[in-house]
Amino acid sequence: MSKPIVIGVIMDPIEKINITKDSTWAMILAAQNRGWQVRYMQQSNLYASNGKVYAESRVVTLLPGQDPWLELSQATTHELSECHAILMRKDPPFDLEYIYTTYKLELAELRGTLIVNKPQSLRDCNEKFFTTWFPQCAPPTLVTRSAELLRQFIRDHGDCIFKPLDGMGGASVFRVQSDDPNKGVIIETLTRDGTTSVMAQSFIPEISEGDKRILMVDGKAVPYALARVPKAGETRGNLAAGGTGKGIALSERDVWISKQVAPVLKEKGILFAGLDVIGDYLTEINVTSPTCIRELDKQYGLDIAGDLMDAIELRLSA
Repeated sequence: MSKPIVIGVIMDPIEKINITKDSTWAMILAAQNRGWQVRYMQQSNLYASNGKVYAESRVVTLLPGQDPWLELSQATTHELSECHAILMRKDPPFDLEYIYTTYKLELAELRGTLIVNKPQSLRDCNEKFFTTWFPQCAPPTLVTRSAELLRQFIRDHGDCIFKPLDGMGGASVFRVQSDDPNKGVIIETLTRDGTTSVMAQSFIPEISEGDKRILMVDGKAVPYALARVPKAGETRGNLAAGGTGKGIALSERDVWISKQVAPVLKEKGILFAGLDVIGDYLTEINVTSPTCIRELDKQYGLDIAGDLMDAIELRLSA
């Protein structure tokens, strides 16, 4: 491109991130290393007026190894489409405000800005429910708000995982077994007395070996996964729930799963995703703000964020 690339980043407060683990930090640094201008903003900095969307943003410069580790310019207001690309990296909750932000991002998309990931797909591809598109990859799965169907699922499979469709970080994930005296109250709590759908999956014993995060960049799997191993006494491998991450090479099954999912990701404009695989089974597809870049980069000398910037630049040049 003739002009320097300007890339916007929508995220949670940047001052509060853990720079040793934060994947968005890696993305900003990768863009900065290419000489791109990076503009930082939060959801509250966006507004729509007369068919256009505007942002109050600040140029961010990372200073690795220094204290403070970043510089922010004075805020300026501009049309969002002045950014060639936008990284939507706001963490869940996936609430109404998040949806409203995707509407605003679509206005910029209509004016030529590349949004990563595509706003419509952020709305359509619920990170739990999206796995139902790939039943050949997933464990036995049920999505319902019916207490009777959930009880039947327990009777059929004996050992199950129940989780809300809008959770993250392992929050409100329950392991439920056929002899669990609390299964009734768990079902009532998660379904909010039958008013909210939840996901049930058969329990996968290989969780003891780790919940593998496979990162997908423009439909290609990074050749190594971060296996998040539960701490003692836990069934959740999420790092936020105390799990420990260790890098492992993808298995043949992991590669097969990634190839099953890849064409749909590309079709839906999802340039960056995180597949969660336990044993031989796909359990979630993360499309909002997948993490684990820093850990895999450090263990294997990768540049995953750089690969993503290459994919973005390729899209922009086209």
